[in-house]
Amino acid sequence: MAVGETGASVSAAEAEAEATQAFMPDARAYWVTSDLIAWNVGELEAQSVCLYASRAAAMSLSPSNGGIQGYDSKVELQPESAGLPETVTQKFPFISSYRAFKVPSSVDVASLVKCQLVVASFGADGKHVDVTGLQLPGVLDDMFAYTGPLGAVFSEDSVSLHLWAPTAQGVSVCFFDGPAGPALETVQLKESNGVWSVTGPREWENRYYLYEVDVYHPTKAQVLKCLAGDPYARSLSANGARTWLVDINNETLKPASWDELADEKPKLDSFSDITIYELHIRDFSAHDGTVDSDSRGGFRAFAYQASAGMEHLRKLSDAGLTHVHLLPSFHFAGVDDIKSNWKFVDECELATFPPGSDMQQAAVVAIQEEDPYNWGYNPVLWGVPKGSYASDPDGPSRIIEYRQMVQALNRIGLRVVMDVVYNHLDSSGPCGISSVLDKIVPGYYVRRDTNGQIENSAAMNNTASEHFMVDRLIVDDLLNWAVNYKVDGFRFDLMGHIMKRTMVTKSALQSLTTDAHGVDGSKIYLYGEGWDFAEVARNQRGINGSQLNMSGTGIGSFNDRIRDAINGGNPFGNPLQQGFNTGLFLEPNGFYQGNEADTRRSLATYADQIQIGLAGNLRDYVLISHTGEAKKGSEIHTFDGLPVGYTASPIETINYVSAHDNETLFDVISVKTPMILSVDERCRINHLASSMMALSQGIPFFHAGDEILRSKSIDRDSYNSGDWFNKLDFTYETNNWGVGLPPSEKNEDNWPLMKPRLENPSFKPAKGHILAALDSFVDILKIRYSSPLFRLSTANDIKQRVRFHNTGPSLVPGVIVMGIEDARGESPEMAQLDTNFSYVVTVFNVCPHEVSMDIPALASMGFELHPVQVNSSDTLVRKSAYEAATGRFTVPGRTVSVFVEPRC
Repeated sequence: MAVGETGASVSAAEAEAEATQAFMPDARAYWVTSDLIAWNVGELEAQSVCLYASRAAAMSLSPSNGGIQGYDSKVELQPESAGLPETVTQKFPFISSYRAFKVPSSVDVASLVKCQLVVASFGADGKHVDVTGLQLPGVLDDMFAYTGPLGAVFSEDSVSLHLWAPTAQGVSVCFFDGPAGPALETVQLKESNGVWSVTGPREWENRYYLYEVDVYHPTKAQVLKCLAGDPYARSLSANGARTWLVDINNETLKPASWDELADEKPKLDSFSDITIYELHIRDFSAHDGTVDSDSRGGFRAFAYQASAGMEHLRKLSDAGLTHVHLLPSFHFAGVDDIKSNWKFVDECELATFPPGSDMQQAAVVAIQEEDPYNWGYNPVLWGVPKGSYASDPDGPSRIIEYRQMVQALNRIGLRVVMDVVYNHLDSSGPCGISSVLDKIVPGYYVRRDTNGQIENSAAMNNTASEHFMVDRLIVDDLLNWAVNYKVDGFRFDLMGHIMKRTMVTKSALQSLTTDAHGVDGSKIYLYGEGWDFAEVARNQRGINGSQLNMSGTGIGSFNDRIRDAINGGNPFGNPLQQGFNTGLFLEPNGFYQGNEADTRRSLATYADQIQIGLAGNLRDYVLISHTGEAKKGSEIHTFDGLPVGYTASPIETINYVSAHDNETLFDVISVKTPMILSVDERCRINHLASSMMALSQGIPFFHAGDEILRSKSIDRDSYNSGDWFNKLDFTYETNNWGVGLPPSEKNEDNWPLMKPRLENPSFKPAKGHILAALDSFVDILKIRYSSPLFRLSTANDIKQRVRFHNTGPSLVPGVIVMGIEDARGESPEMAQLDTNFSYVVTVFNVCPHEVSMDIPALASMGFELHPVQVNSSDTLVRKSAYEAATGRFTVPGRTVSVFVEPRC
């Protein structure tokens, strides 16, 4: 029987295999506990039900009478009149109405789960009515939930390997001579309660290995011999072809002073002090000429402390930025780890093509599966740094260089957030090196529908954190990155597809201490995408990590309400839909969004939504809405009817207007605003949007390049658009606007809208615009960190101190006025937080013209323009004024002005 490293060998004849597959095309029954099977069959048509098993996967339907043949054992199941217990329906709510069938206590369940299994129903006449396969995660959790060691465990004299594989019929470990050399030896593992293990000499360290797993795989309906990497791998060979047996604590893998990094961590007093900058590792340095060519696009680029990119990050850090969020940096598919295999476009040639041409994208697309670019949201193994970002994908480089990257960022005052993608896998099934988990315990790690097919709503191969060992693997992986790489936070991709139970195990992280683990776990921040959709929507698979469910956990979720209200529409609607900041009512772009009364009302509705967002998106914050009614945040709704406010604490909202996976902020503005606007005006609109984030209560989040007008030539999803469309230029010569029509896969329908804009030279910012935008962004960060009033840490503080003016039916359209009050003198109701300012007023004026507004409640006070804006290079903001007699605030068009009342 031939065995290849990337596949599986099949022992049965091809014809028999096809017959078996036809016999069992689905898995509609669930073995939920050791003694219960759930199946959605009616009482009349299923007078009796039997369980059949075949260790050799030899079952088929008899062509003569339709009966089941080729089985080793047959067990009659009895209906359970009490139905499914609450413990089962809580874990699997979507099958709560299924009938329950009792498995006799005499059955050897541990042996049967290693077999091909089916249940069949029979009518009153004894004839076969229905047959289906079983989904096993429930019984596996019930019988084999395990909390002991997994992966490689090193002691002074030995190494032991542990693999959880309760459905496997046999497991061996195959050792190899190096990352690409021949096999050395194969060693059998022994099983105890579903865990296979072996202990060998310490000399096994630094060997490369794969597990050889004999297991029944339902996708082929056969017992296969699968070669797979270790789910708990801590390093790999190139492209994950083999696992490297490495002791992650070996001193040779630590940069100088690594063990002292906990003492060098940037100060973080409260999560409310966080501001996040989202960055792709390759984007950061791929075009940075101040980094050696061999280090560009990888981990090592961050070690160049004097590079253009690091100088840029240092400037933002000095202004107050606290965290850099790195897009996926674990082992993912889609980029070859072997650099000599990479292909590149000729950027000099592409630069000669017209700005609205489709030739650039054609060149990028032609090599996009062979170039070094991908965002990385196609995970293979979660616990190992990506080899393509290392100088050498084999050996220790990926470990050392990742640690050096974290160290370098920490040393310029920036904590590091890792983007984790636990909601899906790149591949499943018994073949290919990018399938790992599904080779070892087939059908367990993935979430399947009621027919047994894998759910793909999260992109592909959705995982099932409702299963005990998936939950455990996720938590163990978080601890790996926190302890072994000293990562400071985690961003969860599609957090709503992960169960809340998994998310709230943040306590495992918070229990980490500097003395015991070299990490202060209380400073590790978690946040993610709490979208509630597809098979997990409305808690169908259990209580999930959705925005509404995460309220009260202290875990952040992305606030799409404030994003859509500021920009208009949503990333999946018509790109011309305008919002509060892009001209709705005030400067229509020609796209019909209703008559003048409609758009005025929509603008006021957006203002309500934004103000709730500015107040930490609190569900209980009370706002006087545009109708004049006092409403809580949860009582104000989006146009889709969802509550705007859903948090219990300001640290639970991630306020953002752009991120990696939609158009950049500058591109959004360039599409939605009227074409007659000047680039100067678009730059001001860009800064207004960033300012609303920077000055909001909660956690501001910025996509890398927002501060320098970054463009991706209007690409709405640049995950695989190469270096060309994703360029970041820290020399500030260009913002990458007008480098061709973006790739057709996600953009072609909108090319007619994009082309005239890309070809219009008045849309493209000059270096002066980029530098001015950066100066303004730095100023607004400095303002945020000039006063703790912009970073209130509790819901009570926000409800007590934050007030919005210019509300109700008589509001001035396009203006938001936010006041934040501190204690004056001896105030029993309010503690003093700010030693410099007693009151702060921020006026956001998105109107194209100057606005003067009398606010009697703020009259006779000592407001003056914030010192940072007094010294701003922006001449317009310096014209902002306050008149104490009437409480009049005057703010130029498209300007955010911050007024402060200094303490005497």
